[in-house]
Amino acid sequence: MASDRMGGPELPDFTILKRLARDQLIYILEQLPGKKDLIIEPDLMSPLDRIANVSILKQHGVDKLYKLESKPIYSNCDQLCFLVRPRIHHMKYIANLVNTDKRAERSRKYKIIFSPQKFYTCDMILEQEGIFGDVTCDEWSFYLLPLDDDIISMELPEFYRDYFLEGDQRWIGTVAKALHLLNSIFGPVLRAYGIGRCSKMVHELWKELMDEDESDHRERRPDLGVVFMIDRDVDYVTPLCSQVVYEGLVDDIFRIKCGSVEFGPEVTSSEKSIKVLLNSQDKVFEEIRNEHFSNVSNFLSQKARNLQSQYDKRRGMDIKQMKTFVSQELKGLKQEHRLLSLHIGASESIMKKKTKQDFQDFLKTEHSLLEGFDIRESISFIEEHINRQVSPIESLRLLCLLSITENGLITKDYRSLKTQYLQSYGPAHLLTFWNLKRAGLLIEQVPGDTLTAVESKVSRLVTDKAAGKLTDAFSSLAKKSYFRAISKRLGLIPRIDGEYDLRVPKDMAYIFSGAYVPLSCKLIEQVLQRKSWSGLEEVTRLLNGNEFADQISDNKTNSDSQRTIVALFLGGCTFSEISALRFLGKEKGYRFIFITTSIMNSGRMLESLTETKT
Repeated sequence: MASDRMGGPELPDFTILKRLARDQLIYILEQLPGKKDLIIEPDLMSPLDRIANVSILKQHGVDKLYKLESKPIYSNCDQLCFLVRPRIHHMKYIANLVNTDKRAERSRKYKIIFSPQKFYTCDMILEQEGIFGDVTCDEWSFYLLPLDDDIISMELPEFYRDYFLEGDQRWIGTVAKALHLLNSIFGPVLRAYGIGRCSKMVHELWKELMDEDESDHRERRPDLGVVFMIDRDVDYVTPLCSQVVYEGLVDDIFRIKCGSVEFGPEVTSSEKSIKVLLNSQDKVFEEIRNEHFSNVSNFLSQKARNLQSQYDKRRGMDIKQMKTFVSQELKGLKQEHRLLSLHIGASESIMKKKTKQDFQDFLKTEHSLLEGFDIRESISFIEEHINRQVSPIESLRLLCLLSITENGLITKDYRSLKTQYLQSYGPAHLLTFWNLKRAGLLIEQVPGDTLTAVESKVSRLVTDKAAGKLTDAFSSLAKKSYFRAISKRLGLIPRIDGEYDLRVPKDMAYIFSGAYVPLSCKLIEQVLQRKSWSGLEEVTRLLNGNEFADQISDNKTNSDSQRTIVALFLGGCTFSEISALRFLGKEKGYRFIFITTSIMNSGRMLESLTETKT
């Protein structure tokens, strides 16, 4: 990995966000004095654990904890507290429980805590079910959860499907409030850039909140300089590519959830699983998280040798030196040894899965699709993958990557691949194809869309019959897609002589083995470099526009805060993108802070659009 070429500014301390969330939750719980049982939605259990553990909850009157599931809860407590997302089915579940108590003439107090906010539909459902007067409601404004020094998640995995598939805009206000909170604590932010319809709406709502806020932040020294907002559908190619940096691979294979991962027996070399927090406090992980996987095993081997040499220092020590060693160094060495063993186990497990011929063929096909070469050969590989029934999600991933890089599939290919997929994985996936089409991930080229400028001119010179034959001929060729045009204009496919050096990478393409620079990261780089969208008009036109640049504050900021960039991903962000922007930060002297509605990868994205659980 490249060393720090330009020292980036210090990061603000985001632990204050955790303290604010914890204090507010404690205050809400104290509003229901006495002993109470807390029923928690499963999706909120991991975030809650990062904010307030069980002992803190017990100190403030919580007796028993239950997971909110479809089965009934049997509690003897006279006070029930529900911590939930504002979802209709949760309201119906709570209403059923309250009405059951009513029929049994059981008198209890009920409190619903909505996180991060309550929606009007929730009140409607409670009223329809006849329990609106029986419950008290509160909002836990828990918008931002720091997962690491530079990563903040809103933990809203449903944001992607709700907005990008269903067109539901209910979370836009939540994101704007989260930005406003960040700006009020660490701002004022100097400038805001963004691209995408959702980003534009968030920006406009955020500006309204700032206009309504009467507090004056101008005299304060800001910690943040620039906010860059980007919609997930601006760049679908990046999350559909196989991740090959260590942190991305760990997420793909073991699923990092809320900043921690559970390593099973195949990693721990024991019968039990171990839950590990993955952040910069883990010194082994901190050094390898952004590395291309091909560099990781050598690093871990060297680390093991260094650790052994530190243990070997004990030999020849006198009593006093041994006492100092035991009290000051041994505990740290044991902790580092434990973490090193886990990461070696994880690397071996990844290697078993990712060094197989299947994975190498996968990468080769991906790279061919990105570069626009051997498309027919790639389609044959996808057909074989589908017919062998390797994995429904992985097959979909390749289909979507093919569609986006080719700007849709010609009718013959689309129907053939769709038929083969449904025959292999079942007709229930018919709805999945409909969802992918609506999201713009897997589309069929409309007849006539494939007409090129050359074809149009030629067709004027020939008869209608001949023109029809020409259309068929042109349609059989892969269409020059928007992705190709954007890729060429921004130089997303590096042109290099010889082999790409992954040990000393020259650009952000290293996160995909030198095959592709992520579009989302390239856009951020270009706008920061130009300090505007000027010169990128053709690119933004191909990306359906909705770009903006806005001076938020005229505060005279110091140079450090101007180089602190908040990258806000609406619809999810991958660990590969985080690694790429960290690399860019080191190269250019920026310090990136990542805010995302949730951590995304190809599996999570496609599963959210899949109607039949795979």
